[in-house]
Amino acid sequence: MLLGADGELRPTIFAEMSALAVSTGAINLGQGFPDEDGPVEVLEAAQAAIRDGLNQYPPGRGMPVLREAIAAHQRRFYGLEVDPDREVLVTVGATEAIAATLLALIEPGDEVVTFEPFYDSYAAVIALAGAELRAVALRAPDFQPDPDELRRAVTDRTRIILVNNPHNPTGAVLPRAILELIVELAHRHDAIIVTDEVYEHLRFEGEHEPIATLPGARERTVTISSGGKTFSTTGWKIGWITAPSELVEPILAVKQFLSFVGGGPFQPAIAVGLGLPDSYFTGIARALASKRDLLSAGLGEAGFAVSPSHGSYFVVADAAPLGFADAADFCRRLPELAGVVAIPISAFVREEHKAGYASLVRFAFCKRTDVLERAASQLAGLRP
Repeated sequence: MLLGADGELRPTIFAEMSALAVSTGAINLGQGFPDEDGPVEVLEAAQAAIRDGLNQYPPGRGMPVLREAIAAHQRRFYGLEVDPDREVLVTVGATEAIAATLLALIEPGDEVVTFEPFYDSYAAVIALAGAELRAVALRAPDFQPDPDELRRAVTDRTRIILVNNPHNPTGAVLPRAILELIVELAHRHDAIIVTDEVYEHLRFEGEHEPIATLPGARERTVTISSGGKTFSTTGWKIGWITAPSELVEPILAVKQFLSFVGGGPFQPAIAVGLGLPDSYFTGIARALASKRDLLSAGLGEAGFAVSPSHGSYFVVADAAPLGFADAADFCRRLPELAGVVAIPISAFVREEHKAGYASLVRFAFCKRTDVLERAASQLAGLRP
């Protein structure tokens, strides 16, 4: 993880694998960014905003056009009524939204419950805030939590239940019964729910169900999302928070000392994206599901044991059937063995729990079809 047991900052394996991809010319299926541009309407809107001079600091809460588009999006897709002036905050990507939220809402000694494996910034920010992370395991092959383990993890010391759905790195989608249990536990222990939903439009079966739509959830939930995954603009770093105003205010107070503001000309462009027709949103999920199937089939042919992916950019594969018990070592060798870069699941797990995920590897399928076909062909050479 980013923070070692001694509190020192460490280079992450993500940086190591990215450097390997560059130095070896291997196909980068490790990092979750697309290799194709997003919709032309969005790109042209950004170009127009730059030409029109929207290149200085935007308002601290975000440009009104984007805040209004976010509120309209929540109403259109989920029936949630959000006040764009008081209940929406634009951030520098979802990562800043997570950091500002956790730093604003937790105190030293608080506990934060989340699901493990988890996006690596979670542990780093929780540690920076002086809080304690309590994790509920998601175990292969389906990566679903045990309800009793979740009940035991959430206590009166729990300040935040941190949820990522659809889930990175596993591609799992939490069922409604687990979401309802989270709401029940939040009420019982007076906890806040923080939900990272950046893959909300990249769910492959069924409709995404924000936890804020469940009875009793809205008033204690901070919902985080971004435009990067939905519109293939990960480098723009336009994220947002929707929450009751009494939660937004302290988050805004922290955010101003992180980035202050960002992405001026990209904010109206993402607003254009959020207003695209339904066919765009169903189309991106359908196209990505096809890529998931292509890469999953290739991994299976290569001899991996492949877990199902129901959302996100990612699929998890077990390298143990190929004779590799240590996924971290395997990923360091993979560029030489097959000309492909991937990330070990152990990068998303605390040191004391890595043994349970030792041979698991995350592959990203948000790449061009021809790239995935080439990767599958090269990975086939691993088969004994």
